[in-house]
Amino acid sequence: MQFSFHVCNTMAKTGIAAALGRVLRTHAAPPVVLCIGSDLAIGDSLGPLTGTLLKKNANIEDAYLYGTLRAPVTAKEVKYLGEFLRKTHPRSKVIAVDAAVGESSELGLIKLTDAPLKPGSGANKRLGTIGDVSVLGIVGERAGFSYSALNLTRLNLVYGMAETIAEALGEYLAAKADKNSQFAV
Repeated sequence: MQFSFHVCNTMAKTGIAAALGRVLRTHAAPPVVLCIGSDLAIGDSLGPLTGTLLKKNANIEDAYLYGTLRAPVTAKEVKYLGEFLRKTHPRSKVIAVDAAVGESSELGLIKLTDAPLKPGSGANKRLGTIGDVSVLGIVGERAGFSYSALNLTRLNLVYGMAETIAEALGEYLAAKADKNSQFAV
C-alpha cells in the first residue's frame, strides 16, 4: 500500500494520519517513531526536525520517539538500531521517517508505504532496511551525486514537510490513544 500527499495540500496532515491508521489499524502496542537524518545538511534534516516538532507539540506518551535535532539518528546507525528496536520494543511497529530525493515532479511529496525504509538509498548507499511503515519526504531532485541535492534544498520546504508529518503523527497518536482509552472504560 502506498499513499502520497503534497506538502501544499491542506488535507495532507489528515490524509497521512488516516493512512497511518489504515496501515496500522490492527496493532495495539505503542508504535516507535524513528526519525532518521542529520542536522548537517538541510535536506537531510527532515527526520530530526520532524522528531523535534513531534516531541514539542504532541502528546507522545503512547509512543517511543528516536531522532531529534538534539539527538539525531543517522542512516549509518540503522544497522545497529534494527536489533536494538526489536529487543527493546518487540511488539511495537516502527514508523520510519526520512528525507528522500526523487524526480522534479515529486518535489514536495510525502509518501507513506507499508514497507521498510531504505535509508541512504538516494545517495547509493546500502545500509539495510528498517521499520514497518515508511514516511518519505521528497526534498530534492535526484542527481548523479544526490548528497549535493540535500545541501541545496530549501529550508522552507523541509520545515513545512516536517511540520505536516509531525502534526499528522500527533493526530494519529491522539486518535490511537482515544481508541485505546475507550476500550479501557
